[in-house]
Amino acid sequence: MGVRRGPSSTGTAVLVGEGLPLLARYTVACDPDWHTRELRLALHQGGTRRALVLQVDDHQRWWREGRELPELRGCVDVDLSVTPSTNTLPIRRLGLEPGQSRDVTAAWVRLPDLSLERLEQRYTRLSSTRYRYESAGGAFVAEVDTDALGLVTHYPDGWERVATSDG
Repeated sequence: MGVRRGPSSTGTAVLVGEGLPLLARYTVACDPDWHTRELRLALHQGGTRRALVLQVDDHQRWWREGRELPELRGCVDVDLSVTPSTNTLPIRRLGLEPGQSRDVTAAWVRLPDLSLERLEQRYTRLSSTRYRYESAGGAFVAEVDTDALGLVTHYPDGWERVATSDG
């Protein structure tokens, strides 16, 4: 698909899903303008391992195992339900000034079932490091804290970014 390489995000989320420990490892690759180009996700839960690979072409068509997913056509971002780190993608790309808002559309990956759906979102920059995130027409609202680079550091209800000594 001839993708220009840009930033990427790699992370691990550990939680309990459906009463079982869940380990999700992911990498999101973007083009230089912070548009999602690829997701690689490995999920381990209850002795089962599943994987999801999504690719996005220049026309914002989403592909899984060589098959287009027309319901996601036009989505710019990927949004993983187990981590707010993917909120960094639109935050970086939009470059909002305090008081500005923008709407975006994301491919929402729900875990643990790996279902995919289109999700309308709105970002409003409240200050130099705080954003208001809304989805589902305002049915869900959260204020997200970031560092100076736009990387999410805090998300309501207990999510905190943890830095490791190896990266």
